[in-house]
This record gives sequence, C-alpha cells and structure tokens, in this order.
Amino acid sequence: MSDDTIRLVTIGRILRRRWRLLAVLAVVGALVGYGGSLLFPPSYTASASVLLPGVWQDRELLTQAEIATSSVVVDRAAATLGWAGVSGSALRDRVSATAADGNIIKISGTADTPERAQQLSDQVAQQFVTFAGRIAGDSADPEAAQPEALRQLVVQASRRITDLAAAADPGQTVESVQTRTELEKLRTTLQDAITKLDQVDPAANRANMVVMGSAPRPSGEAPPTRTQLVGAGALLFFLLGVVGHLAAARMSRRPRTGPEIAAALGSALLGTVDVPGGRGAHRPPGRGRGPRAMVRRLLGLDVRWDLPIPQASGDEASRQLRYRRVCARLRDQLPDPRRLLVLVPDGDETARRAAGQLAAEAGSDPQLRVVGVPVDRPLVPDGEDESGVLVVLSAGSWTAEELAGIAEACADAGQEVVGIVVAGPVRDRPARSGGRHPDGAEPAATAAAPALAVGDDAGRGSG
Repeated sequence: MSDDTIRLVTIGRILRRRWRLLAVLAVVGALVGYGGSLLFPPSYTASASVLLPGVWQDRELLTQAEIATSSVVVDRAAATLGWAGVSGSALRDRVSATAADGNIIKISGTADTPERAQQLSDQVAQQFVTFAGRIAGDSADPEAAQPEALRQLVVQASRRITDLAAAADPGQTVESVQTRTELEKLRTTLQDAITKLDQVDPAANRANMVVMGSAPRPSGEAPPTRTQLVGAGALLFFLLGVVGHLAAARMSRRPRTGPEIAAALGSALLGTVDVPGGRGAHRPPGRGRGPRAMVRRLLGLDVRWDLPIPQASGDEASRQLRYRRVCARLRDQLPDPRRLLVLVPDGDETARRAAGQLAAEAGSDPQLRVVGVPVDRPLVPDGEDESGVLVVLSAGSWTAEELAGIAEACADAGQEVVGIVVAGPVRDRPARSGGRHPDGAEPAATAAAPALAVGDDAGRGSG
C-alpha cells in the first residue's frame, strides 16, 4: 500500500471517529470569523472605465494608470466630494487603477456605502481625464496652437511654390524644367507631411480621453464578506483539527507491536489473543467519570481514532486455540505449583476480557489470579504463592513510560514478569448455529466474567 493511500485512510478514520470534535471546531471557527467581520465594517467597490483613443504602448498605459491614482488626482477628487473627515490621503488607499485590454483604464473606488463607492470612482475618473488632458495640452495651452500654425505655413509654402513655378522661365530649357520639377517635389513632400500630421496627432489623442459612463452601483459587499469570513474561519479550524490529530499521531510513542511492548516491559511475548470488539474496543482506558468524562463522551474523545479497524475474526474454535497455546507455553516454563498473577491495566477493557477468557481457559493449571493495576501510580500486590506476573494488555493503548512503570512496580513487589500477552479486538462473525445465548453474549466470555470479577476483587483486597 502506498503512502498516499495510508494518508487517505488515516484522514477517513479521523473523520469517522472524531466528527463530533471536528464539528465543534468548525462551529468555533465560524464564530471567530463572525466576530472578525464585526471588527471590519462592510465595504463596497465600484469601477469606472476611461477610454484612451489612439495608439498606446503598454508602458504608456501603465503610466496613465499610475497617474489615475496619483496624489494630485485623488486630492482633487476628495476636494470635490467634500466628505466630512475624509482627506485625500485617506482616499488614496481606497482607489486603484488597472490597464485593461482595448486601451481602457479601469478605476475602482471602495467606500462604506454603495452610493459613496459610485461617487468616488466617478469623481476620480473625471479628475483623471481633466488632469491627463492638461498634461497632454488642451485648447487653453499656447503650445496646442503649434500644429495648426504649421498647417498654415505649409499652405502658404504651397502657394509660394505655385507662384515660383509660374514665374519661372516658361521655356523648355533644361534649367527651367529642372526648377519646375524640384518645386513640384517640394510641394508633394509638404502635402504628405501635413497629411501624416492630420492622421497622427498625439496631443489630440491624449486630449480626447472619454469616461465610458457612470460607474454601476455595487449590489454586494466587496470581499472578504461576512459570509466568506465565517466560512473561512470554519474551514480553518476544521483543517487545524485534522492537522492536529495527524501531528499527535506522528508524535505518539505508544508501542503498537508485540516486540515493542515486550521491550518496554523487559519480558518475552507469549502470544496474541483475539477479543470480539464491542462498543468500548476503541475507548481510551482509565478516564473516570464526572463532567470532564461527559464532555469527552459528547465530543467523541472517549473513542480511539488512531487504532486500525478490527479485522474479521475467525470462529470461536480458532480464538480458543490461541488461548490454549498461551496456557501451554505457561505450563512449559512455570515450575509447580503453577500459579501466576495476571496484571491488567485499569480501564483496558479489551485486556480485561482477554484475561478473563485466559483464566477460564487455564482452569487450575496454571492457576491465574487477575488483578487490575492503575498505570498512573502502579501498585502490584506482594507475591503469596505466585511464581511470577503475566501482563495482559492491548496494543497501542499505553506509552513506553507507563509500561516501564508497571515493570518497575513488579520489581518493587518482588515479582518477575514471566510473559506478556497482547489482546487485540476483532470483529466477530455472525454465528450460523445456536451457539449464542439469547442476549447475544459469547458462551466463553460469559463464563469468564465471574472468574475475572472474583480475581479483580481479590487482587485489590490484597493490594
């Protein structure tokens, strides 16, 4: 299986087993986004377009866009609008201009109301056209009369050329023909120049900028809107919850395999047994009761998400065979009388059921006494007639430090850990015969419950 598939399976497991917590985090994120929207008042953006006729280079269009947002244009717009408490410097951050295709400068204005946004963009566009026309030269500028004067001079020169051609020697001498030819060439050149001047007049092009109508009044808020902030907050907190679960799983140091557990306890692994998984198969052990436990149950924190889905179990005979093999290994390595103290961490329901089944299967050879031990402050009863300690626990439920604490408690009580049994939850297959009791419980599990209860009470009394 590839790493990507494993990640997808892990995320799916988080969503299935932590959906309540993730839903609460999403609601909290939505509330944070809503609170953020209250700090920032709603804003509206309107845009006006200015057409620049003629031929313009890209750099020239960018220059015109910079002119549209210059302090001169914005200050004039602010003075014309006359909004109370709003200066040109305050409006400068609310105005933007971009060069669009087709020689169009798009001027956008942002304000707290749609009406003001429309007025701001229209006024900036008008002031831009006026200021750009003044820069290029309008009719009031003396330099604007130069092209027209040039045209008049060309016309006068053409008339003078005609007079000179008429006054030339009408004869057919070589000199007279050359003179008339040169005069006609000069007339043609002047006419071509004035034609090109009429076709391309940069000052006229730059003085004929047109505002393409009033800016449309905005019908909705400018982003980020309140809805966007609420949605972004919910999504952000949801993703943080998922990432937090993945980071916690990455940093977790809980032994999950038999050899790792055996190394933490400093003993040998005698085998693994299967326990049909119930509702508490993935619940973390030893969380107690009270308001905090109730909140954990409501949020789904009482269910382990990082454990894989239990695999399908075999039949009852295959499960009992595993227990018999563990009992046989115990008989082989224990001296007579074969008595053992079975330690089960408090709250480990899977290990508790496995210990009860193991005690029922062993009977009196070896004789097993089941005792629960707290992992936060482990206390192992003193050995009476037992030949050692057998630790039964589920994989992935305890840290290496907690397991080392149990091993130290056994050494402090003078008990030797002779073996470890790892219990794993499995999904029980539906029975095809009438081997089940009417209430749905397994016959062996039912028989093992009294032995576990008696052993646990006796162990606590001796501790």
